[in-house]
Amino acid sequence: MSHWFLQARLKTRQLLLLSALAEEGNIHGAARQLNMTQPAASKLLKDLEDVLEVPLFERLPRGMRPTWYGETMIRHARQALASLNQAHEELSALKAGRFGQVAVGAITSPALALLPPAIAMVKREQPSLRVVLEIENSPPLLERLRQGKLDIAVARFFAGEDKTNLRYEPVTGEPVCAVARPGHPLAGASGLTLADVVQAGWIVPPAGSVLRHRFDLMFQEAGLEPPFNVIESAAILFITRMLQQSDMLCVVATEVARYYAAHGIVSVLPLDMPCHMDDFGLITRSDRLLSPGATLLMQALRTAAFSAYGKRMEA
Repeated sequence: MSHWFLQARLKTRQLLLLSALAEEGNIHGAARQLNMTQPAASKLLKDLEDVLEVPLFERLPRGMRPTWYGETMIRHARQALASLNQAHEELSALKAGRFGQVAVGAITSPALALLPPAIAMVKREQPSLRVVLEIENSPPLLERLRQGKLDIAVARFFAGEDKTNLRYEPVTGEPVCAVARPGHPLAGASGLTLADVVQAGWIVPPAGSVLRHRFDLMFQEAGLEPPFNVIESAAILFITRMLQQSDMLCVVATEVARYYAAHGIVSVLPLDMPCHMDDFGLITRSDRLLSPGATLLMQALRTAAFSAYGKRMEA
């Protein structure tokens, strides 16, 4: 394999400079961030552009703007620096007698059903492994995965999503249901239909989200106008509190609804909601090897998927 960066004598400080220039937008600020003189920073950048034979930044009257070449190099420079930082953290952890760290991000439903048993499994085997968990929507999780800030994302791909250098292992689909406060007049209703709830107040996902689109479409396909009395929010703490203090309804993932219903916080309405979400899965970087801790967690997630969803996943 021919390593061009060896022939080009690529320096770590050049990678740091690219990242700093992207943040600062000017050579003066980037030089100050790296504790070097402005002429030294300018020379580092010029040397790199000369080797690559492309301009990485446009020189503007007030600052600098990355070219397409520059955007590409900045992205890879950040990935390389993140990988080097991760290597140092893993080595430090091993020297200190720890197993290292794994960062995982998940959407809400598997964060409740899949992650707890998987993480418990990992901690039994390696108590010293530091596990960092983020719960978010899929797009920001995938962005953090691409940036090297997450090792694993338990999320879903959407249409048009850039899947370059990402590996996807499907787990299961995500049905949704309607919930209300315990004791809500509709909680014990029989034969409940969409026509019975179209005039109700609803807490719904934000406009533009996939679930919101499918929620509105569900009513339209039933010959009804979508509910107009709505609050848009995906914040589960606000949602559960609002439901407890009102007669509003909410559409949530069934797994989430079961969790809160088991704790007496909400009641699941006997209403068919044919607006389920697409499959989610385990997503990792195909251009990057998993750390020992991330490998251990991936194995645990595959094992836990069977007990949580009846899904048998190959290692």
